[in-house]
Amino acid sequence: MNIVILAAGQGKRMHSNLPKVLHPLAGKALLAHVLDTARSLVPQRLCVVYGHGGDAVRTTIDAPDLVWVLQEPQLGTGHAVMQALPHLGATGTTLVLYGDVPLIQTETLKQLVHAARDALAILTVELADPDGYGRIVRNAAGEVVRIVEQKDAVAAERAIREVNTGIVALPTVYLSDWLGRLSNDNAQQEYYLTDIVGMAVAAGVPIRTTPAQSESEVLGVNSKGQLAQLERVAQRRTAERLMEQGVRLADPARIDVRGELLCGRDVFIDVNCVFEGRVVLEEAVEVGPACVLKNAHIGAGSRLAAFSHLEGATVGPDGVIGPFARLRPGTELASSVHVGNFVELKNSRFAAFSKANHLAYVGDAVVGSRVNIGAGTITCNYDGANKFKTIIEDDAFIGSDTQLVAPVTVGRGATLGAGTTLTKDAPPDALTISRAKQISIPGWKRPQKK
Repeated sequence: MNIVILAAGQGKRMHSNLPKVLHPLAGKALLAHVLDTARSLVPQRLCVVYGHGGDAVRTTIDAPDLVWVLQEPQLGTGHAVMQALPHLGATGTTLVLYGDVPLIQTETLKQLVHAARDALAILTVELADPDGYGRIVRNAAGEVVRIVEQKDAVAAERAIREVNTGIVALPTVYLSDWLGRLSNDNAQQEYYLTDIVGMAVAAGVPIRTTPAQSESEVLGVNSKGQLAQLERVAQRRTAERLMEQGVRLADPARIDVRGELLCGRDVFIDVNCVFEGRVVLEEAVEVGPACVLKNAHIGAGSRLAAFSHLEGATVGPDGVIGPFARLRPGTELASSVHVGNFVELKNSRFAAFSKANHLAYVGDAVVGSRVNIGAGTITCNYDGANKFKTIIEDDAFIGSDTQLVAPVTVGRGATLGAGTTLTKDAPPDALTISRAKQISIPGWKRPQKK
């Protein structure tokens, strides 16, 4: 089977410098969605017809299994498929898809391809408002006789609600013959792929229609409003799939998955959470409201409180994170680690049962087990040119408002007094403290405003 994806359109109504087919839907380009569905059908040839923004489209989407064909100038859908024809296998079936129709489903396309074994198969849908779509015109016997475009339709034809989605499948031998006979004698002076319907009628080739499973799967994107509409459809699909797998969502309408979200049993996700890249939530994880997770792995039984932001981070089982915690790339937490409000971690490893509960920054550090990091603590890991490592060994206690000037090591069981600026290694099992001598001046008068 051949698959041709038409992706040459400019998308003027998008009012954007970004090619239309590269606009993101659920964190992935429109064209990437179509390609994923196309690949699920295991075609022998997968051809993308590109035009506007061609270099950007190819650079962003290119893959070894793709054949790229430039359409320049753009003279309609029939002209686009003409450009792909020399790259297609001469036998079998050819399926034509569109790079701006991202939610088409594999099962729908399988039915369409099956119907095209010896016929022209057209994917159709009935719309309450068919404005802008080509209408399916049938004879008294209910047979398809032609497709008329909106601008070429008379009043009676515009009243038809069954419309052409543009997605067709047919034997390649027919396609090759009919494309060579297309004409641009129409209002737009373009070569319409839909004109092959009349050729099929004239040749006595059966025309079969396959209905779309839903209107949303065949909706195209021509504006930012339509893109936003399909975003909600895509997110609702994802939410329903998660709930079928046992995930509890506080509100299925308020979740955004912009990548791959894998969940174990009894996961709970509160409202307004965003998941980007690949995120894994193991069994019984709870994610509080308004959390953002990107390329993160959360261990079983961990709890993320509201407004926590995790990127490139791993949280072990039974962790407690947030609220308002930030875990940056390279953060690795073992089991039962607590990271509290307004704590930022970067490129740091915490062993089991350690805590940083308040207002701390820990970067480029290795933290042992059962360590307590007090409020206001920072690791001074950057000298303006290079990064240095801080090592805090097991059972250390770091007092509040401590600065650890890396490279520095805090020994096992050491205690750092509050307010300490540590510039040398702290020995194990000892109190280390550095602070200015405290004095009081009796009789001192506070200055008064004159």
